[in-house]
Amino acid sequence: MNRKLGFVIDQERCIGCDTCTVACRLEHDSPQGFIKVQSQIKGQKDVPLGDFPDLTLNFTPKLCNHCENPPCLEACPVSAIVKREDGIVLIDDELCEGCQSCVEACPYKVIIFNVDINVAQKCNLCAHRIDKGLDPFCVLCCEGQAIYFGDFNDPQSKVSKLALQDNLFQLHPEFGTNTSIYYSPPREKRPL
Repeated sequence: MNRKLGFVIDQERCIGCDTCTVACRLEHDSPQGFIKVQSQIKGQKDVPLGDFPDLTLNFTPKLCNHCENPPCLEACPVSAIVKREDGIVLIDDELCEGCQSCVEACPYKVIIFNVDINVAQKCNLCAHRIDKGLDPFCVLCCEGQAIYFGDFNDPQSKVSKLALQDNLFQLHPEFGTNTSIYYSPPREKRPL
């Protein structure tokens, strides 16, 4: 059985510090990280939900979901996007012609276009680190230890055990992409 690598992100532990974003930027020497930490309301950072005094605030790190059925792969006219046997979806910088079809095709809007080098870029799950037996850099750097990495097809892995919880969710399951990134919602409201 092939490995299915991915993350479980624990929203109970995520404090919205953006350390994962900075770690990604440093590891990939990119103009911006490929992880965006958002609060619940799109376009508004750190806006609580609820009515005073019952306010809550949760954070959602958003990154490439390494979909089982990646729309970006189908959209690329030059086959610059590949899906490895372990589920990691990669963009080959050498083959990418900068057409941005994948940017438009991604329903999660997590592929960026790097104008400096004229290629599309996204989280590659630190495949270069994984190939050396190391965890992705964001996992290593997460202050709240909110990002769990592993093989969902390995019953002994932490992510596989976490996946047995009935409260895990994927972003936008209605897209039918079957993502490799799962979220564990807060067990209790995080009062402000």
